[in-house]
Amino acid sequence: MFQGETAITIDDKGRLAVPTVYRDVVARECAGRLVITYNPFESGSLYLYPQAAWERLRDQVNALPKAKAVNRAMQLKLVGAAAFVELDGNGRISIPASHRSAVGIEKKAVLLGMGDKFELWSEQAHHAQIRQTISDEDLSAELLDLQL
Repeated sequence: MFQGETAITIDDKGRLAVPTVYRDVVARECAGRLVITYNPFESGSLYLYPQAAWERLRDQVNALPKAKAVNRAMQLKLVGAAAFVELDGNGRISIPASHRSAVGIEKKAVLLGMGDKFELWSEQAHHAQIRQTISDEDLSAELLDLQL
């Protein structure tokens, strides 16, 4: 279970150091491998999945009927853009340049633990998301049931 927010610096080679709190879990539970792909719902961020969680999602997405444009878009953004990344000896992973460029990640980013995966956000996109508030009109029945 991943949770929490960490400010991350991306080096000149596109590498980021996985926070030490997650490093052992990624090494042990994921054999040091993650799968990186685009967030199909929000611009400015990438998803990072443990391999086992990724394979389940990949199979579900690939099973969607290809006759629908929205399904093909989901397959393109999730499966077509997926890349394996592996922890190096210093606990870093390399984020592909194409992925960084597409979502606007430069030197500063934010890594969020989101339960079964990580989200890697450009600093600007993350700040924009955090500044948005949830209004009464946005509240679904599920949100109204939360005991915050």
